[in-house]
This record gives sequence, structure tokens and C-alpha cells, in this order.
Amino acid sequence: MIVLKFGGTSMGSKESMLQVMDIVRNKMMGQPVIIVVSAMSGTTDILLSCGQLAAGQNGSYRDFLKQSELNHLETIASVIPDPHHNKISEIIINFFKEIKEVCNGIFLLGEITPRVNDRLASYGELLSSKIITALFDAHKINCVWADARLLIKTNSNFGNAVVDFPVTNKLIHDQFNLTSIPVTIIPGFIASNSKNIPTTLGRGGSDYSAAIIAAALNASSLEIWTDVSGMMTADPRWVSNAKIIPFISYQEAMELSHFGAKVIYPPTIQPVMIKNIPVWIKNTFVPGDEGTVIRNMQSENDDSIVRGISSISNLALLSLEGSGMVGIPGFSKRLFESLANEQVNVILITQGSSEHSICVGVDVTSADKSKMAVDRAFEYEIAAGKVDPLFVEKDLSIIALVGDNMKNHSGISGKMFSALGRNGINIRAIAQGSSERNISAVIGTHNVRKAVNVLHEEFFETTYKQVNLFIAGLGNVGKKLINQIVQQKKHMQDQLRLQVNITGMSTSRNMLINEDGIDLADWEKLLSAGPKADIREFVNNIIEINLRNAVFVDITANDSVAEVYGRLLEKSIAVVACNKLAASSDYKNYKKLKDLSGEFNAPFLFETNVGAGLPLIGTLKDLVHSGDRIHRMEAVLSGTLNFVFNNYDGSRKFAEVVKQAQEEGYTEPDPRLDLSGKDVMRKIMILAREAGEHFEMEDIQCNSFLPLSCMTGTVEDFYTEMEKYEEHFFKLYKDAADNNCKLKFVATYIDGNASVGLQHITPQHDLYHLYGKDNVVLFYTDRYIQQPLVIKGAGAGAEVTASGVFADIIRAAD
Repeated sequence: MIVLKFGGTSMGSKESMLQVMDIVRNKMMGQPVIIVVSAMSGTTDILLSCGQLAAGQNGSYRDFLKQSELNHLETIASVIPDPHHNKISEIIINFFKEIKEVCNGIFLLGEITPRVNDRLASYGELLSSKIITALFDAHKINCVWADARLLIKTNSNFGNAVVDFPVTNKLIHDQFNLTSIPVTIIPGFIASNSKNIPTTLGRGGSDYSAAIIAAALNASSLEIWTDVSGMMTADPRWVSNAKIIPFISYQEAMELSHFGAKVIYPPTIQPVMIKNIPVWIKNTFVPGDEGTVIRNMQSENDDSIVRGISSISNLALLSLEGSGMVGIPGFSKRLFESLANEQVNVILITQGSSEHSICVGVDVTSADKSKMAVDRAFEYEIAAGKVDPLFVEKDLSIIALVGDNMKNHSGISGKMFSALGRNGINIRAIAQGSSERNISAVIGTHNVRKAVNVLHEEFFETTYKQVNLFIAGLGNVGKKLINQIVQQKKHMQDQLRLQVNITGMSTSRNMLINEDGIDLADWEKLLSAGPKADIREFVNNIIEINLRNAVFVDITANDSVAEVYGRLLEKSIAVVACNKLAASSDYKNYKKLKDLSGEFNAPFLFETNVGAGLPLIGTLKDLVHSGDRIHRMEAVLSGTLNFVFNNYDGSRKFAEVVKQAQEEGYTEPDPRLDLSGKDVMRKIMILAREAGEHFEMEDIQCNSFLPLSCMTGTVEDFYTEMEKYEEHFFKLYKDAADNNCKLKFVATYIDGNASVGLQHITPQHDLYHLYGKDNVVLFYTDRYIQQPLVIKGAGAGAEVTASGVFADIIRAAD
């Protein structure tokens, strides 16, 4: 004998009902088949809402009932041919007459009791089971309808009745000993008490009905047919890469279903587990899929550590605290007793060894009555100051990691909490049983989807880690960065196990966010059609969508963009900054950002602030972290100034050479930032800070070569003014050339003192052979005393700068 249960979606249309019939035909090969069915999708919700509307004396319930009746009759008309059509239609119409009478009575009384609510809810399964029976009759499948209310007996706890198994098992045995008909159809979810008053087994109880019947008859298997192809490693609505679990133990299935997996109703497992009956989860719409089998796995050779991830939302955390609890027996008993008296179900319990506090998780709908009950139970202790009033936190959820084999592997909890922590997900409470089958954590509800994805990626993704980029600034460097990401996509997936999604973009004009990733083949058109740019709104959206492994990339030179770093780091969103305004801001702000990065485990990386793509900051940090001490730095840090003085010899005006540098993309939008030495000051200050010095801009001496009048007015005025001082610039060049030297704008740091300015560099100096737009830094340290550590290469240009940003992104994603 086999028991098949079909869910509401399997009853929802002509196509699905015909599919059910085909599945049953294939199962009838020489064995009796029992079919348990749910109500048609949405029917139970409609019936219950009509009861509530009627109790509130809102007559609109009549319209909802009329529409529901019409839906059922239309289904009959589409799936059941004449002459069977008229007979079943009459049955359905009579059921709806009863439903209307119940609702009319509720309307007149202005209230609804749990008993009446159960009677109303029971009609959904009665309707669907009668329709499927008529369909089988019409197609000459020998079947009989059996009333679950006469087979399953319960107590009178309406809404979630407790089964009387000795009586129920006998009734089921007697029923099936009396029939030899190959197919029996039974409505799920419903039962009755000893007085034959209808009761229900809880929402989702049709699974439970099927399990009760399967266990009573020692069925060979129980198959639960739904709209998914088995239990999955996580909710597929949240995790795009969720995988089917091919097999799972009874205990693991119970844990996952208890913690929110909707595929199977939690009490379903117990009856079949006792009888060791395998349970299959199958897809009505893709019956060829293998599905998931729930079975005894003690003899299985299974190397899976974590089986699945699940969650429960709408949780409230109740905390009872007080110094008067320490060492005093009975507090826990009184707490749970007060909750039990109010019929409050405790979902999670956690208590510290200090006994100073105990926390329990309950459904949020029970939170208010729980507080009243507990405060009443501890009224004396609260008044005496021994215990605090019960503290209630809402908007919480539980996320659970489930797997039988977790108990044999150390480090699973650490891996779980570390992954959540890296993504800024704060854990409010933790619970783990001695079986180590379930590790549960209470987190904010707004973080649940992110947490599920983070853990699924950590424990189930063997292919790649998804990184979500939000880029501010899509000029030359930004465009080069996108091209490099596209070019390296396969390499990152194959070699680094990274999938980099550009999820958000913003320029000074428009912004765009797409949680699934922006189509990079058409990004410029998509961005131009986006809403007006607002960096604060852009950041608000980044925080609100709350994606895992998020990295904000700033490729601007904008103060307002640099000002948002703190908000992002506080949300554990990594920041990669090409913009040097934050790292070169006042030391207090720089230190705050570095501290936030450490506190919230969010990388704050700005390698390209100095030397574009050269590994200057990374190397400096490696030296410091490994215990070396920086005594002296000599550096040419402006690709612009190096380009200008390498190309100026008096044959062209100095202003023309500067103009060429700007046109070739080596300068800032305002070249005065480069030529004044201010940009170099920022860079040597950043290096000094990374070496451990407390530096401000005013601590750096600047020996500028630009006349003061060049620093006022517009950029056009700047070029005009430079032409007036051509003689001054030529003299600078000639003085150096006459001494067989080159002009280099050098930044120097020596034991806590820093300066920038033009210097005459002799051919013997390490800075002499520096061409084009190259930068160079010489590090003199405890380890590099006589011969400095030299880093040299292109220090400007969109391509190399983009590559430096790209490298920081990969570091942030690690």
C-alpha cells in the first residue's frame, strides 16, 4: 500500500488535476493507493478571512464566497465531462450553501469561536476531495471517497488538535479492512473530536493526515506531491543556487521543517519515523524528477556535513534578567510555567552559565501576552528590584544550520558565525542542542535573506563566491574598470572562485541599482535612463537591499562621496577608494574610518590613492605589520609633474606641456592640484599615516614652484597666467640642466618630518632615471638601511589606475 498526498497547487487547475490523475494511474500497479488532498490553492485563506469579516459584521464576505464558489464550479466545468459534471456541481453548491449559513450565523452573532473557525476551514478539503473523486469516476478509475472526520480522532483543541492515536489507528484499520477498492480519496487537514465535531490539525495539516494514515496501515511509502522537486538546501526564492537534497534523515527533515522549510509540515515526520516508512517529496508538475527521500540514514555512507539552511521569521525574544536569579532554583520553572499557562509555544531557549539571564524565542503574536504573564509571575521580585521587567525584542528571526554530521566535525559553528560576522549580521542569541544537529542564531529580520545567502555560499557553493559591486564614478577609470571585470570574468570564476556582479552605478547625473546585476553589454544606456543621482540616496539603497559581500567603489574626486564611507563601513560594506579625499582628510576622520573598518570587519582599501596601480600602500603595510620600521621615504608621487618635467626643455612653453598632460588624462580636472604640490602632499601624508605617523596637511612643508597668481581664477585663467611666467619656468629648467641635473618634484619623509618640492636630481640618484609618467618610492627601514626598497612604475593613467582598483576589489572580496 502507498499513500500519496497532493497539495493545494496540485488541485488548482484543470492541467494539474489531470496530472494528478496520471500520477495515480502510474502508482496503481498491483497495490492499493490512498490519496490525501489539500484544499485548492487559497481556498482555506478565503474561508478563514470570510469568517473574520463576518465576525466584524462586514458583509463583503458574501462577495468572496460567491467568487470562490464560481472558481470551484469553473474548475469542475473545465475538467469533468457530462454527465458527471452536474452531479458534482450540485454537491459543491450544497457545500457552499452550508458555508454561507455558517458565515451568516457568525455575522448575526458578531463573533467567531475556534470551534466554528475549524468547521469553516474544513470545507476547503471537502470541496477539493469531492471534485477529484468525481474526476476519477468520470475517467473510470475505481475509487471511493472516505471522510477523514470519521477516521482521525482528536481532542478539542480547535485549530491545532492533538490526535488520539489508539482510536485513530483502529478506525483506519477497520476502514481499509472493509474495502478492496484500489483507490481511496481522503480530505486532509480535518478530523473530529469524540463528539464528531470537526477539528483541524493545524495549517499544513494535510501532510500530517497522510502520515497518520500511512503509519496506521504500515504503508510501503508516503509520497508528498507539491510544486517543488524536493526539499532544498535553502529557500529557492531567496537563493538562486539552492540545490535539491536527494536524501535526508527523519531528524534532519524535522529540524528543517520546524525552522521554516515549507515543503513539509513539521508533525508529519513523527508517525512515519516510528514505522520507518520512507517519505518522498515529489513535484506534481515535473513527476520525472527524482525528488527527496526522507528515511533512516544510520546505515548510509554519507559525507555531507550540513544538509540545509532554514529560517523562522516573526520572532520575539523575551529576556528575563536580574541579579536575584543567580543561584536561586525555580526561576526557569516559573518562567516556562507562566508561558505554558498562556498557551505560548517556546521556539528557542538560551541561558548563560552565570544564571543572570535567560532568553526564550516565541512567535511575535504571543509577545505581548507573554510579557504580561511573566511580569505577573515575577511581580514580587520585580518590585524588590531582584528581577527586571521582562524585556521584549521584536523584528527578529531565527536562522538554522541543520545536519546530522555536524557533530563529527569541529569548527562548523565558528565558520557559520564568522561568515555572518564578515557580512555585518549581528547575532542576538545562539542555541545548539547536545546532538549538534542544529545550530540556531537569532538575527534581525531585515538580515534574514542576506544571512541565508551568506551561509549557503559558505557551506554549499563549491563553484564561486558572489561579490556585489556598487561603483560611484564612471569616467575614464570607471569605464576601464568595467572592461577589465568583463575581460577577467572567466579567470575570476575559474581561478579565484569569484563572481563579480556590478549591482549599482552612479555618476554625477544618474544612478542605477539592479539586485540581479546590471547588464554590462548595455550599461551606459541603462544608466542614462536611471533616476537622478543622489549619493546619499544611492547609499540608502545599498544599505536597504542588504546584499552579501557588498563592495562600494569610489572612483571620483568628490567630497560628498568620501563623506558616506562611514555609513557603509558601519554596515560591514567594504569600501575601495580611488578618491584620496577621505584618507587625506583630517587625521581624526582618517582614524575613525580605519577603526570602523576593523570594528565592523569591512575592508577600507585605497591602494590607488598613491601611485595608481603600484603596490605602494600594500607593501608599506606588509613592512609595518611584519615588524619593520620606516625611517625615511623619498618619492616622486606625481605622474603629472614627472611627465611635465620630463617633457619640458624650453622648446615648447611650459603651459603647453601641462595642457598636453591634461589632455592625455594624467592630471586632475584642475591641474593646479598637481602643480601646486597639494596632491603630492596628500600622498606623502597617506604614506606617513600608513607607516604609523599622526600626520596632518599642515605638518608637511610645501616648496611650491608656481607663482601665487597662477593659483587664482579659473583653469583657463591658470593657463593664461602660466604663459606670463614662461621665463620663470625656463630658468628652473636651465638651472638644473646647467648642473647636469634633472628637475623632480620630490616628496620626502624623514623620521616624522615631511616636505615636498622641486629638487635637482643628479645622475647617481635613484630618482634620476624616471621617465614619462612614472612614480617611484624609496623605503629606508630597519631592514633596508643602505640599499632602499624601491617600487617604480607608471603612476598615472586610466588603465593602471583601474587595475589598482580591481586588485583592491579582489582583496576586499577575499
